[in-house]
Amino acid sequence: MFERFTKDARAVVRDAVEHAGTAGASSVDATHLLLALLDRKGSRASFALTALVADGDRESVRRDLEAARRRAGLSRADTDALAALGIDVPGIVARVEEAHGVGAMSGERKDGRRGGRPGFGRDAKEVLEETLRIALARRERNLGDEHILLALTARPGVPAEVLADHGVTHASLTRVLGEGGGGQACA
Repeated sequence: MFERFTKDARAVVRDAVEHAGTAGASSVDATHLLLALLDRKGSRASFALTALVADGDRESVRRDLEAARRRAGLSRADTDALAALGIDVPGIVARVEEAHGVGAMSGERKDGRRGGRPGFGRDAKEVLEETLRIALARRERNLGDEHILLALTARPGVPAEVLADHGVTHASLTRVLGEGGGGQACA
């Protein structure tokens, strides 16, 4: 499948591995893919993010991803569901971080190092599989970074939730990128 990835899409995958490695994560997850997309400039995904993110504030997207990481990757929906059961996730996070330091629930090493290169976790693999399905559905032969971004918005989870909070949904991306087939973004 990677032979069909464009230069930009390959850079996103490479940079996601770097984000995971820098954080000391045991594997690359969907959040690392989104962080790598936020770093991109001059690509189709970058164009779409610039067009859609309120005030072009990618840093606020990063802050929201960091907040979810501190909650052990729980989405707000997960946190709300646990609250309905009487489980105070913010309170638990505060107590764990008080005892073990900020980010202790993330599963990442505090020193940001781990042995070897992180592999791809289940959710990152699912995003990349969805990337292929989206490109095929759009009748586009090559998989670009815009397809990765579309895939992140097409499946539930923290990246889709955070992006939606900032005005980036599957529908809005499809509108900005065009319906597919020609590979041209629409105005």
